[in-house]
Amino acid sequence: MPTIVPNLWFDKEAKEAAAFYCSVIPDSKINSSVVLRDTPSGDCDLVSFELAGQPFMAISAGPLFKFNPSTSFILNFDPSQGRTRQDLEALWNQLLPGGSVLMPLAPYPFAPLFGWLQDRYGLSWQLILSDPSGEARPFITPALLFVGEVCGRAEEAQDFYVSVFANARRGTAMRYPAGMEPEREGTLMYSDFMLEGQWFAAMDSAQPHNFAFNEAISFMVYCDSQAEIDHYWTQLSAVPEAEQCGWLKDKYGLSWQIVPRALERMLQDPDPERVNRVNQVVLQMKKLELAELQRAYA
Repeated sequence: MPTIVPNLWFDKEAKEAAAFYCSVIPDSKINSSVVLRDTPSGDCDLVSFELAGQPFMAISAGPLFKFNPSTSFILNFDPSQGRTRQDLEALWNQLLPGGSVLMPLAPYPFAPLFGWLQDRYGLSWQLILSDPSGEARPFITPALLFVGEVCGRAEEAQDFYVSVFANARRGTAMRYPAGMEPEREGTLMYSDFMLEGQWFAAMDSAQPHNFAFNEAISFMVYCDSQAEIDHYWTQLSAVPEAEQCGWLKDKYGLSWQIVPRALERMLQDPDPERVNRVNQVVLQMKKLELAELQRAYA
């Protein structure tokens, strides 16, 4: 099955940020770090790391894109999994310095303790003390906030994603009731869905926001064959001018990278000449062609 991994785009801080996150979130580690040379952004650090078992990638590729709250990461402190209120408060206090509060850490109708912040790098985190009697969810869940032109389309989007991926299903759904203007009755206050073992959350917000999905956070779909790459590329790509180096944008503006699983191994090869050959071929492509990458690697 394909693997879906969040990718974080930094200006120059990918290695620093990955090390910071691994230092404050338990059971985390950096798996690898390589330098991609002679890209349009110059030399770029590419870092593979895990936070509490959740794989991430990060790249330092210049100041082209900035994080914003349209994509955040929910940290689920479930007491039945040994994550306590004290753990939540401690991590909040480690993530917040140099950042800003989007929703204060406090009790809310939906949780005994919740807070939403942007850290020193601009990345958004939602920390929640969850109900242990509910259906179990992972500690880290990417959360998609549908605002502006795509507000009201969160349910449509999750149904679309569930139709694209074979191993997928919808989870919970909570809707806005009447009387919560400007929110439209029946749109999604909160929902979640699973794609290939990776949980996502989706929410609509009609409040005024000055942000939208962008390339600062994308989702890498690791594929085992060219047929898989072709399938996801055809199903997801909706903005031809955004197609580059395996990147695409879907009809909601969310960015994905459709990549062969073998590419990560190629880019981690100890031979810098091999890595550079493969990377230069990637830079010339829109949709990635596995056979061409393998020829460049060999």
